[in-house]
Amino acid sequence: MIYTITTWVLPLLLTIILHEVAHGFVALQLGDTTAKRAGRLTLNPLTHIDILGTLVMPIVLIVAQAPVLFGWAKPVPVNFSALQNPKRDMGLVALAGPVSNFVLAILFVLLARVAVAVLPSESPILTWILLNVYNGVSLSLVIGIFNLFPVLPLDGGRILVSLLPEPYSSKYQETEQYGFFILMGLLFVLPMMGINVVSLFVGTLLPFFQRMVNLFM
Repeated sequence: MIYTITTWVLPLLLTIILHEVAHGFVALQLGDTTAKRAGRLTLNPLTHIDILGTLVMPIVLIVAQAPVLFGWAKPVPVNFSALQNPKRDMGLVALAGPVSNFVLAILFVLLARVAVAVLPSESPILTWILLNVYNGVSLSLVIGIFNLFPVLPLDGGRILVSLLPEPYSSKYQETEQYGFFILMGLLFVLPMMGINVVSLFVGTLLPFFQRMVNLFM
């Protein structure tokens, strides 16, 4: 069990921390210094760890041998009103998170290629690295795609708000106050009724992004 946890910890931390840092970095390029002033543009995990989402939830899912592992870090603060073009730039800041996940998946694959080329095939270190890579690619793709789901406060919801014309954009943004309950319903209530919208969404997009990553294998 400890060995299994070691093959998940680094990929999970990289996936969710880079996701949040990407939001803050793009926001900084577009005029908002909030994340920088808060000291959140760093890869130091202690700055981003959410006790429940980064530690408790993933460990419980690993111990329970759940079919899907996920987690989250503390959201990087972004002041959308400070952006150069708030409506447009909101979408760009939101998109940065999933894009960072897809880029990370490619980097994991490239790491595997280097490890295979350098280390002996029987090496236990190579086996451990490849397990980390496999878990990292899986996590990066699933978390990236999941965050594209068009429900606020997920990144996909913010991208949709950015793309919709007024007054539809403002009306849709008002749904964010119910976002947590909508997500709980989509993730837990509807699946108990045999309706799994989120899995269908992720499963539909996953093959496309897997093929993209496979180009680097």
